[in-house]
Amino acid sequence: MKTVTKLLPGCVLALVIAAIAKLLETLEANAGLHLIGASVIALFIGMLVNHFYKPNGKTNPGIRFTSKKVLKFAIILLGASLNITTVLTVGKFSLTVMLFTLATCFGLGYFIGKALGLNWKTSSLINAGTGICGGSAIAAIAPVIDATDMDVAYGLSATFLFDMVMVVVFPILGRRLGLSDAAFGLWAGTAVNDTSSVVATGYAFSEAAGDFATMVKLTRTLAIIPTVLVFAAISLRLKKKEETGADASVNVSLKSVFPWFILGFLALSGLTSLGLIPGSVSSALKTLSKFLMVAALGAVGLNTDFKALCKSGAKPMLHGFIISLLVVLVAIGVEYMLGIAPTGTLS
Repeated sequence: MKTVTKLLPGCVLALVIAAIAKLLETLEANAGLHLIGASVIALFIGMLVNHFYKPNGKTNPGIRFTSKKVLKFAIILLGASLNITTVLTVGKFSLTVMLFTLATCFGLGYFIGKALGLNWKTSSLINAGTGICGGSAIAAIAPVIDATDMDVAYGLSATFLFDMVMVVVFPILGRRLGLSDAAFGLWAGTAVNDTSSVVATGYAFSEAAGDFATMVKLTRTLAIIPTVLVFAAISLRLKKKEETGADASVNVSLKSVFPWFILGFLALSGLTSLGLIPGSVSSALKTLSKFLMVAALGAVGLNTDFKALCKSGAKPMLHGFIISLLVVLVAIGVEYMLGIAPTGTLS
């Protein structure tokens, strides 16, 4: 009971923002406009609130809970409305695109960071955040390579700033390019960084694109596991070089890096595929899922100080911008090569 009481203020604040964002989205739709979705509106409302009313000890726990735990729960619920065959099909195509985007991030990203004079830890966090899944990848890799708080701050700032641009610009570009829902969902799912931003970007384009983008993002998130293990090996090797003769070691816990919420998503998707979840229940769970996603975006905005992000440093920001732009171009380029863009389907 004490835990619930502690989380309540921040959670309620995020839910109120979500309700306002959904209302504004409805008013926008009634006016014949479809420029910005509820998720993006909630993100910006949260940032605006942060400017005038900083989260404090009373609201912080609930805000953090909503931005992390509630978002994952919302994605699990989304599985109830998605057929497992579709998930596997989307995963197949996303893996093809991911091979190119990950090579871009960790290949070219290394040399870009070096050219800008960034230390390898900061550069690696930015590359991982851009190539895999934003804050989740950064949080998972940081302790393995002994990254400092400043390294983490730079990594998060660089990826999140570009994400904020993409959630607004991507849907506009997608419509200008004449992309289908599937093509746009694959593009957003492989090129946008953080899970919350992928969700916002996908559903800002269309409901179908949001579904595709979320599924692609889930597949992409799995890359955290091998990436963390690779960086653990690199860190171990560097430590041994620095401490010749010392028994240096890096402990990596699979349990701590595995995105367990994916299993819940796949479980509900499997039940739906078997016809064990009625259509009416599936529809209700999807509606709830989308509302909770909007609340999570509102919580992310509440935790975001735009001025602080801008002051984080020019070089990390430039690194994040360059590598993110390259990933955007590579992802859409591969889609055209595969014949998915502009009007292809995933089948």
